[in-house]
Amino acid sequence: MAIEVRNVGKRFGDFVALEDVSIRVGDGALTALLGPSGSGKSTLLRIIAGLEVPDSGEVVIGDQDVTHDPARTRGVGFVFQHYAPFKNMTVHDNVGFGLSVRKRPKAEIGERVAELLSLVRLDGLAERYPSQLSGGQLQRMALARALAVQPQVLLLDEPFGALDAQVRGELREWLRRLHDEIHVTTVFVTHDQEEAMEVAEQIVVMNHGRIEQAGSPRDLYESPTNEFVMSFIGPVNRIGDAFLRPHDIQILPESDGSGTEALIERVVHLGFEVRVELKLHDGRDIWAQVTREEAQQLELSEGQILSVRLPAPRVFSS
Repeated sequence: MAIEVRNVGKRFGDFVALEDVSIRVGDGALTALLGPSGSGKSTLLRIIAGLEVPDSGEVVIGDQDVTHDPARTRGVGFVFQHYAPFKNMTVHDNVGFGLSVRKRPKAEIGERVAELLSLVRLDGLAERYPSQLSGGQLQRMALARALAVQPQVLLLDEPFGALDAQVRGELREWLRRLHDEIHVTTVFVTHDQEEAMEVAEQIVVMNHGRIEQAGSPRDLYESPTNEFVMSFIGPVNRIGDAFLRPHDIQILPESDGSGTEALIERVVHLGFEVRVELKLHDGRDIWAQVTREEAQQLELSEGQILSVRLPAPRVFSS
C-alpha cells in the first residue's frame, strides 16, 4: 500500500515542526526518515499514523485520503521506541491482543499468533511474560503484535534506539529479512545514519521540519544535494567550504610529486578500518580512512611524515 504525503505543515505554538513536506513511499517499500533531534521525523510519522492532525496538506494511503481519519481506521501498525507490553499477559496474549479486541475466533487467534511468533523468531516463548524477555525479544514481540492485525502499513518510531549496539545491529539485519518476507509498506524513524543506510531502500533526510533530500542510500552518499546531506550521510572532512570523504584520501607509499605533505598525529584501529588523523603542511587537520591491510603495508605510525593525495573537493553553492 503506497503512502503519499502532500504539502503537509504542522506547528506546535510558535514552533514549526513540518513545513510544506511531501514524500512518496512506494507499495511494499522500506523507507527511513532520517535526521537529527527536532527535525520533524517523528511528527511526520505520527501524522501518517493518524496520531497527529496536520495543519495543512494531505495524507493518502493507497488511493484513499486519510488526512482526517482516526488512527484506528487507517490499517496502520505502529511500534514505539519504548514499547509498553501488558506485564500481566503472556507473550501469546500480548501478540494476540489486537485480534481479541476485534472478537476474532479463538482458533484463528492461536493460529495467527503461532505464525507470527515463528516469523519473529520467538518460537517456544509464547507462555513467557514480558519480564522474562530481553530487550531485543521485547521489540520483536512488539513487531509481532503490530503485524497481528495485518496492517497495510507498518510504522516504527526509533524501534531499536533504547537497545545496546550489538542487539541493535542484530535487529537491523533481522528487520531487513523480515521485510523481505512480508513486503508490508514500512516507514521507520531513526537518527542513526548507519542504521538507515543498512536497512532502508529509500532514505528521506529531514532537517528543521523540511526534507533536504530523498533517495537510495547510494544516491545520498555519492550525490548529496547540499552541505547538510553531505555532512550527515557518512564521514566527511570539511576544509573551508570544501568537503572530502575520508576514504577518498590516498596515503602514498612514497612521494611522487602529486601529493601534499602531511604529519600523522594519530592512528586509530577500528577493526577492519583504520582512522589516520593527519595535519597538512599548512596546519589544516583532516583524517583518512584505510583498511587494516593498507595500514600494515604502509607501516603507519604517529609522528611519521608522508605524502597524501587529496581528491577533488566537493563545494556546494550557497
